[in-house]
Amino acid sequence: MPHTFTQIYVQVVFAVAFRQSLIMPVFKEEVQKYIAGILQRRGQKLIAINSMPDHVHILIGQKPNVALSDLVRDVKQASSSLINQKRWVRGRFNWQEGFGAFSYSQSHLDSVIKYIRNQERHHARKTFKHEYLALLNRFKIRYEPKYLFEFSSDE
Repeated sequence: MPHTFTQIYVQVVFAVAFRQSLIMPVFKEEVQKYIAGILQRRGQKLIAINSMPDHVHILIGQKPNVALSDLVRDVKQASSSLINQKRWVRGRFNWQEGFGAFSYSQSHLDSVIKYIRNQERHHARKTFKHEYLALLNRFKIRYEPKYLFEFSSDE
């Protein structure tokens, strides 16, 4: 698409199936590098990534050559395969269905990058459920609670 000029920034958030804490710190960097490689091969620009034990935040400069849902599907499928092939978890690893996607202007990128990089500190004060609901509400995204990520009963 030689004469197409875009500036699309999207933060994507998705969770481990059943919100289990399965992304161990020892594997975190390799998972993130693997996801970065998938994005690069699909022609997307990775701006920031941070995985917590039970979910992932990715900020991309999205190119219009691929639908966001297809991109996230590919990232989830390939990273699940990596984790299962490496046997980093007991049983079978899966991501939950669905994802959240939130768009930003270039003027907000620095604060979003900082937010993604500081996930560990952020989650010392706030659960993923509260974080995710706050994002949905801040962006005025209407949702059916039954279609949200499956949260454990203590959240």
